[in-house]
Amino acid sequence: MNIRMAVKMAALIGMTVLAVSRQTADAKADTLVSAECGIAGISEILDSTSEKALKSAYDEVKRYIDSKSPYNNIGISKADSYVNIRKQPSTDSEIVGKLYRGSAAKILEPLPGDWAKIESGDVVGYIATNYLAIGESAKDMVEKYATKYAKVVNTMTLRVREQPSTESRTLDLIPLGEEYVVVKEYDDWVEIVLATDEGTGNEFTGFISKDYAEIRVEFQYAISVEEELRRKRLQEEAERAEAERKRKLAQEEAERKEAARKAAEAAKASQSKSNSGSGSSSSSSSSSSSSSSSADKKRQEVVNYALKFVGNPYKWGGESLTKGADCSGFVQTIYKDFGYSIPRVSRDQAKSAGIKVSESDLKPGDLIFYANNKGVVNHVAMYIGNGKIVHAANRRQGIIVSNYKYRKIHSIRRIIK
Repeated sequence: MNIRMAVKMAALIGMTVLAVSRQTADAKADTLVSAECGIAGISEILDSTSEKALKSAYDEVKRYIDSKSPYNNIGISKADSYVNIRKQPSTDSEIVGKLYRGSAAKILEPLPGDWAKIESGDVVGYIATNYLAIGESAKDMVEKYATKYAKVVNTMTLRVREQPSTESRTLDLIPLGEEYVVVKEYDDWVEIVLATDEGTGNEFTGFISKDYAEIRVEFQYAISVEEELRRKRLQEEAERAEAERKRKLAQEEAERKEAARKAAEAAKASQSKSNSGSGSSSSSSSSSSSSSSSADKKRQEVVNYALKFVGNPYKWGGESLTKGADCSGFVQTIYKDFGYSIPRVSRDQAKSAGIKVSESDLKPGDLIFYANNKGVVNHVAMYIGNGKIVHAANRRQGIIVSNYKYRKIHSIRRIIK
């Protein structure tokens, strides 16, 4: 195909699209009905048109299509790590924020030369345009770096299918209003992440009908200097909290050992004395009430501690509250820092950690377990009260707070009795 023919075909298609796109709905229908006639007419015109005129027509259509692109005013950072956002369009100007690779910015005003005024999150400033993918060139980066979420709508409970078909078996039941990370969109179905399967480290996914899903796209945005300092401060606070909890645990353990030693000495000393005299009695109800109050206080302390690590990363096989943990590593480490020993993986935790309780008796600090389609436990979360859980969800979201019924519950166990 020669250049003239290629340009002619592009112009032919483009001019037809342009003509239809500029019409009203009724006119569009009329045009589509007589599309063959219309295209034939345009083709005759093109046969007698110069290459320069064809190129001009092609450029006009391209400009029109580009102006209608949803990415026309969006820039995505293509910097290796991040690009600085400046107060003024100059590398000598004050830095007001950072736009990390894959993060999005709204183009407020393109400037002559190499700068553009942008808005991203809470940051407004200037950025060198050579670090931005703009317009249609941003589309691939959006698909790679933006996160899509599917929110359950139009039904109280939605079936998650193993395959994109109503004939496929049900993997799970999810509630109205809950959001899930989207893996991929299809014509009529959406593949969503339910959890990271602890046994394999792979994402446990399923399909929901688009009839019951509302899709939204969430971009990463710029971080202001103040926000970056705030996040650093929160991370440092989490690390200090973890270190302080471990120090306190060691101190409590030392105190328990000392108390046990003194009790043993007292028992040994009393062996030579008669114990036939009157003993002391205590109110059973008073003791029980005190014990219950103490347990509730301890459970809330555990929950408050766990919430300090929200926003930290998920890492399969990890046990660090600040550098990365998987679901069972997260809850095991939380309880370990309070002196409680539970199994390492969720399957074993569901069998023997603490005692089994019913959903109607759910209390903060209890562990809630979820299973795959074969009934094998593959995820665990900690109940924090008010219908919410904190958990190391998956690689995409890290440690987050969710609805406790975000999946069908397998079982619940209580560690602090």
